[in-house]
Amino acid sequence: MEAPSIGGVRVRQGDGQIVRLRRGSSLTDLAEKIGVDPASLVQVLFHLGEMVNATQSVADDTLEVLGSELNYKIQVVSPEDEDRELLESFDIEFGEDLGDEDDLEARPPVVTVMGHVDHGKTKLLDALRNTDVMGGEAGGITQAIGAYQVQTEVDGNPRKITFIDTPGHEAFTAMRARGAKSTDIAVLVVAADDGVMPQTIEALNHAKAAEVPIVVAVNKIDKEGADPVKVRGQLTEYGLVPEEYGGDAMFVDVSAKAGLGLEELLTAIVLTADASLDLRANPDMPAQGVAIEAHLDKGRGPVATVLVHRGTLRTGDSIVAGSAYGRVRALINDQGESLDEALPSMPVQVLGLTSVPGAGDNFLVVDDDRMARQIAEKREARQRAAMLSKSTRRKTLDQLFEQLAKGETQELRLILKGDSAGAVEALEDALLQIDVGEEVDLRVIDRGVGAITETNVTLAAASDAVIIGFNVRAQGKATQLADAEGVDVRYYSVIYAALDEVEAALKGMLKPIYEEKTLGQAEIREIFKSSKFGIIAGCMVLDGVLRRNAKARLLRDGVVVVDSSVASLRRERDDVTEVREGVECGTTLANYSDIKVGDIIETYEMVEKPRD
Repeated sequence: MEAPSIGGVRVRQGDGQIVRLRRGSSLTDLAEKIGVDPASLVQVLFHLGEMVNATQSVADDTLEVLGSELNYKIQVVSPEDEDRELLESFDIEFGEDLGDEDDLEARPPVVTVMGHVDHGKTKLLDALRNTDVMGGEAGGITQAIGAYQVQTEVDGNPRKITFIDTPGHEAFTAMRARGAKSTDIAVLVVAADDGVMPQTIEALNHAKAAEVPIVVAVNKIDKEGADPVKVRGQLTEYGLVPEEYGGDAMFVDVSAKAGLGLEELLTAIVLTADASLDLRANPDMPAQGVAIEAHLDKGRGPVATVLVHRGTLRTGDSIVAGSAYGRVRALINDQGESLDEALPSMPVQVLGLTSVPGAGDNFLVVDDDRMARQIAEKREARQRAAMLSKSTRRKTLDQLFEQLAKGETQELRLILKGDSAGAVEALEDALLQIDVGEEVDLRVIDRGVGAITETNVTLAAASDAVIIGFNVRAQGKATQLADAEGVDVRYYSVIYAALDEVEAALKGMLKPIYEEKTLGQAEIREIFKSSKFGIIAGCMVLDGVLRRNAKARLLRDGVVVVDSSVASLRRERDDVTEVREGVECGTTLANYSDIKVGDIIETYEMVEKPRD
């Protein structure tokens, strides 16, 4: 039916029907669904106070507001639902074991190691697998997710356990949360000398949100001041009650450095898995799982560390991981050995992808390369639209006119490059959480894995952006190009430094706040006329100081007559810079001569006020 006009625009109204749109849809997408002209929707939004063009990705809430105005119920399809629908269109069931109950076989538990920074997570893993990850890390902080398989023996039976090592700094919250989603059991590492810290609680909350059983490793029990009993008491307050206190959480006292309690910890993990979980998967189906980490290797190309959830991954399989696809050229385990196949719960590095997938992207084996490419391309288009929607700032007419009045809004644009997808994503999340008020915006215009290229520099030059390299450097002629174009390239290996410098840069872009500081007051006692200087005020400085060229206001009966400045200042026959309290002087005000005896000249200056 025909609508009553909205701001003079007539658009056919709906009758409450549901319209499903993917995240990041444009007005053109909506217009196709409801059969109207996109230009009319642009006009409707204009009259609602939004400036959006027909092909621009529109934020979810804007779509919903527009839909309600036109009497349509807009449903924005979540990325997860959209991905499921995409796979269903290819007759692929993701996330479920295919086959009968008899086809399921036991698989090793997947364990995520969590806890506060510097409580010994990586050292504990080192002790468990006898390798040194920490040696090559900046500041002793885990900067990339790794996955490793450890063998143990429980009740005479050999058992395998897969460990996921997550970064320890709070900025990697997103990655730690993803680790919890990919895991069966969480090991919470707490230092016996430090006790429960803020990130300990954060890690505990992630594990609870993922609804996984928790085993607590009380580390550093050999250190002076260690108090494992105190740790148990502290965690009891957060609902994690040890078995010895009548609860269901297993606590194990360990020392990664001295090698104490490690076997007991592995046994506790296996027993918890057996008691709480039914860990089975069908190995005889096309492999499915998650990409834990990915990076670009100079010699081998894109390398993804994947964790197989179900099925068996084999060399030669056609694989899709997020928006990356390819044929598995090689499988390499955590010991660096080449494999022909990877069974459920096994972490392996996959070579042969066309691009670097994102950390946390699901992967699946499909029938052939053509299907893999189609799925990857559709995922990439969807992600691009969603990203545009996320980065597009809603601009109201009021904001537009304000910006036109005062000039362009201050905005710091960044291009992020890192050694791994997880690190780049976590760095972006942390940067976007920096808050310095509404005057300055931070926008990430591009991100990627691998060395900084000439293309990155060209984009930065065109966009007036700063490039941040996290554990990567510029390659080829990119450095010379950056110098020639005046592009600022910053290199970091620890995330704290990047966050601190970007925050400082944002604060530096803020317009300074000034406050007035009174310098002094002088009373006009006499008025003199001079052919050279005009009207001269003979003054007595009552307090403070009268300074030449200082801002000044003339007060008459407590009312400001004029705002001016001190044009000249003389003491007897000499020009002076300033005159102090209790001293007589002669002065003139810039461009003002209507002064009277008894008027007060007040001088002041504007001082920059430091921001909080």
